Amino acid sequence: MLEIITNINQVLNNFIWGVPAMVCILGVGLYLAIRTGFLPLRKFGYAMKNTLGRLFKKEKAAEGALTPFQAVCTALSATVGTGNIAGVAGAIAIGGPGAVFWMWVSALLGMGTKFAEVTLAVHFRERNKNGDYVGGPMYYIKNGLGKNWMWLAYLYAFFGVCAVFGTGNATQVNTITAAINTALVNYNILSADALSTSNLVIGIAICIIVALILIGGLKRIGRVSEKLVPAMALLYILLGIGLIVMRFDRIPAVFASIFQGAFNPSAFTGGVVGSLFISLQKGVSRGIFSNEAGLGTGSIAHACADTNDPAKQGLYGIFEVFTDTIVVCTLTALVILLSGVAIPYGQAAGAELTISGFTSVYGNWISIFTAIAMCCFAFSTIVGWGLYGARCAEFLLGSKILLPFNIAYCLVAILGATTDLGLIWGISDTFNGFMAVPNLIAVFLLTPVVLKLIKEHFDKRQDSAEPAAEE
Repeated sequence: MLEIITNINQVLNNFIWGVPAMVCILGVGLYLAIRTGFLPLRKFGYAMKNTLGRLFKKEKAAEGALTPFQAVCTALSATVGTGNIAGVAGAIAIGGPGAVFWMWVSALLGMGTKFAEVTLAVHFRERNKNGDYVGGPMYYIKNGLGKNWMWLAYLYAFFGVCAVFGTGNATQVNTITAAINTALVNYNILSADALSTSNLVIGIAICIIVALILIGGLKRIGRVSEKLVPAMALLYILLGIGLIVMRFDRIPAVFASIFQGAFNPSAFTGGVVGSLFISLQKGVSRGIFSNEAGLGTGSIAHACADTNDPAKQGLYGIFEVFTDTIVVCTLTALVILLSGVAIPYGQAAGAELTISGFTSVYGNWISIFTAIAMCCFAFSTIVGWGLYGARCAEFLLGSKILLPFNIAYCLVAILGATTDLGLIWGISDTFNGFMAVPNLIAVFLLTPVVLKLIKEHFDKRQDSAEPAAEE
């Protein structure tokens, strides 16, 4: 039975992440880029000034909302996760160094897609029975496309609930247990015979901590995210930059392998990876898995922001994709490629390849810090996706489902820590692809609304600048 499920999922996964996904994701991204006049690139400086420049400004959110900073941290908590560590390693192993180039391409187009998703989510959001802001793809389909498209909104929410237990929880907990156990075994603190007990203890601990955060509601999720995300990102970035400095002489050769390998993978993989499409597919799919542009999930967190300007919050979507993929994913790729560690081309690889890159340069002591970084990344993803799943479940079944959903979501952490998740990884990846389809259809159809909101934002900015200019 398990073999049948695996085979069916493999067929679905190959289809949804094959040509259809490449056409939809890259096609809608390119369409949005053209329609908005390549806004993320043209206004990149403006976007960074109005996001990065305001991140540490003290703000207080209204009841039932998050500050813009808390909203982007909650979204980043879900995107900056194991996809940045394990996903990038897997993309390079299967697609060769050239997969990194296609990851960059997906990010450049994804900045426009994420901007549109966030803008629409804020514009079409609602208040739920608890007074909290709720939004995301299911709400901009419902309120933007009308009742004839409600089936598409329900479809998205259903796929979201199915994906969240695997992508957002079980696989992340599995990564945490692997990271902790690796560090403990390396330092002879834990024997191999005690791993099963360690897994159970870690799973129960995560279950309790996640429950305390999620049951605390929207405000507590925001407070945890705004403290955890900057700390974990800074730690990982510093470790990555340190390695780059130590292997600076190899940078020209590595970048040559990335750019040339994008179109001729076999030249850098010994012929193991010879297909340009495989390199493109792995780069794009892993990029989307990491930054979630096209999935619409991040917009669920942004919809909670205390703001009256949808396009202004949309700028945080540009910042989010840039930080996640162009910064963090690129650092991971450089760690692997600059370290000189043996890459098993043509075979599945994950976080262990990234950890090997760090330890081969720094030594075994760094495994403690990589374990801490990976645990923070994975834990933040669990919290962020917990919010996404709750919103999808609430859309389908109402507010009464929130408590049962949160309890079930927390208990899955124990399952993730104690079982082999090979099939769950695959099924989660498939549902991620299914989520992208209704979302991209909605974003494509609602592009005129995005353009209208962009115009309103910049017209308002111009009007507010005129009195100052006259003075």
